[in-house]
Amino acid sequence: MRNLARVVAFDVAAPLAAIGALLAIGVVLGWPLWWVSVCSMLGLLIVEGMIVNFVLYRRDSVTLGTDDDGPGLRLAVVALATAALVVAVVVGYTRWTQPDRDFTRDTADVVRIATAVGEATATFTPADPMSAIDRAASFMAPDRADAFKSEFGQATSDLAKKNITAQAQTISTGLEALGPSAASVAVVMRGTQSQPGQPPSTAVLALRVGLAKPDGRWLVLDIAPINAR
Repeated sequence: MRNLARVVAFDVAAPLAAIGALLAIGVVLGWPLWWVSVCSMLGLLIVEGMIVNFVLYRRDSVTLGTDDDGPGLRLAVVALATAALVVAVVVGYTRWTQPDRDFTRDTADVVRIATAVGEATATFTPADPMSAIDRAASFMAPDRADAFKSEFGQATSDLAKKNITAQAQTISTGLEALGPSAASVAVVMRGTQSQPGQPPSTAVLALRVGLAKPDGRWLVLDIAPINAR
């Protein structure tokens, strides 16, 4: 009974576990060509070892599992099988949870950028009229940044002449859509404008911010009022 248990554990279960781990890694990776080659080579070595083990059993009536003079070899077989199983678990966990981690990271990035750009477009200080515009433009694609500065140039001059100060605070930010290379975020803000000699005026501003990820970095492509007609 003792020898039977050792045969099952070391001569059968350990090699089959290693082969199963190699196949599981291939399934998780989608069988790329390099892994087909590696898996075939390692699987062939394991099968050859099992064949050699069977030949030794037929010749000497002893196997790897029942050989009392080879405890180190049994330990090495178990260690290799365990390592293969651990690698399979790690690869599976990493690949199957990667989309969730990417989604969480991208969501945080686009919401942060949209919030910063939205607040910057509705913020103005006469003492430094271009600071908020430059801050918003820093999150944009280069071609869109130039157009954005041109669009807001005249409005900035008018606000500076009237000595108007504008400040925006985000009330809520909502993710409308998110893909691997494009996103849309809605930003709702409370905007306050003040002018010397007049009471401050407050309004709720809603913007839709469109973003793209051309080179691994989220950039703003479009900013538009949500209630535009």
